[in-house]
Amino acid sequence: MNMKFSIKTALVLVMTSLVFVSCDDFLDINTNPNSSTEAPINGLMTRVTLESARNTSRVAGTTSFFVQQFASPNAAGSADTHDNVSYGNQWTMLYSVLGDAADMIIQAEEQELPHYSGIGKIITAYNLSLLVSMYGDVPYSEALFAETFNQSYDSSADIYDDMLRLLSEGIAELQRPAGDTPIGNSDYFYSGDPASWIRTAHALRARFLNHYSKLPSYDPTAVLAAVDNAFRSNADDFQMNFFAGEGTAAENAWYRLAVNNAGLLLGGWLSENFVDHLKGETYGVVDPRIEFITAPATVGDRIGEYVGVRNGAGRGSAPEANARAVLAVGSWYASGPTAPLQIATYAEMKFIEAEAALSVNPARAYLAYEAGIRAHMEKLGVPQADIDAYWNELEVSNPLDFGIDKIMKEKYVATFLLPETWNDARRYDYGYTNFQLPANHNPALNGEFLRTVRYPDSEVQRNSEQMPDKTMLSRIFWDTP
Repeated sequence: MNMKFSIKTALVLVMTSLVFVSCDDFLDINTNPNSSTEAPINGLMTRVTLESARNTSRVAGTTSFFVQQFASPNAAGSADTHDNVSYGNQWTMLYSVLGDAADMIIQAEEQELPHYSGIGKIITAYNLSLLVSMYGDVPYSEALFAETFNQSYDSSADIYDDMLRLLSEGIAELQRPAGDTPIGNSDYFYSGDPASWIRTAHALRARFLNHYSKLPSYDPTAVLAAVDNAFRSNADDFQMNFFAGEGTAAENAWYRLAVNNAGLLLGGWLSENFVDHLKGETYGVVDPRIEFITAPATVGDRIGEYVGVRNGAGRGSAPEANARAVLAVGSWYASGPTAPLQIATYAEMKFIEAEAALSVNPARAYLAYEAGIRAHMEKLGVPQADIDAYWNELEVSNPLDFGIDKIMKEKYVATFLLPETWNDARRYDYGYTNFQLPANHNPALNGEFLRTVRYPDSEVQRNSEQMPDKTMLSRIFWDTP
């Protein structure tokens, strides 16, 4: 992606979009009639694209513990053990982006700029998906321009209908002439390229429709149609490159996490479950991607080995550095401050295709499964010989043993650090081989894996009368028992 904007310019635009808020009547005496009362539309585009990428890491920074890709180095970490804690920052930032995207859509319609509106609708659908994924039913129809703090809650099923509608409208608007105000580099994903955004909308449609897999309404043909119009290769991936040399706020979040951990601000430690999956302990096959994600121990009693941390148990007597597997500085996901942060990928689309085709075209499913494995390995830079050797393992490629278990096993690795992995885990009922409850698991969950997080403290304090009566075992509409 061509990035000509400096991050200083970007942050000015971001802050501009935050500054223009409405004032109560008693402040009108300070209003300058010559000043703008709304953020410029290109500033809104900068903010919603930048913060959508950050929202991905904000949500995945929590959900990666739920799916046991991350683990806390300290015993009984709250995300590790599924404690009843408030995830208020994610809630606040998701609504912040939704509000700015709504403002951008209104301005775009007023100024006849359909590409801004189309992108805004796709961004809205994506951030809504993150919100519903974490919390289930949430305020939406009354939330973005509400005149009250006590907004009603919309059902997650109704919100999904709206997400799919927004994607369709976004595609239609991106197929129209762009208008007089070019988007350019204020869009940090695709610099305003409509074809790329249309493919992304189809990719998100495939993802959302595939969430219905447990329901009678699941339509694999519709999923496959969306996949056919989505990404064509790794080059099309929905991802954002970050920035160097302007401070930590501009850097890839996974790189910053790895750097902080190396400085003993501990984080980004890998779960024993995920490490055992990769190193051959679980399936008997060493996955070559392991060396592109983490590094073996260089101190302690297991030098040269990949050693994960048991979720909820912590690192025990291990030292703070270099004795356990972590998201390593220089690994693919933390390769540098400008490393791309993924949101939706071609590899994911191939695994969605494999799952959807399994019941209608098994041969297509098998080919898509292989393509997904190869695409993700190629993205990480695994040598071709190692890719071929991995595929030639019967545990991986035996067509007589091919089915949903194999698809989900491989997709679990290919969606590392994506919030989507938790959606998969719930649809799959956490059925991964050797997947177990964390140590010190929250006893309130009665030995079950969590299904949603609780509403944040801010919502409990101001809107409790409208909140649905739910627990962390309450399920999103598509997550049927």
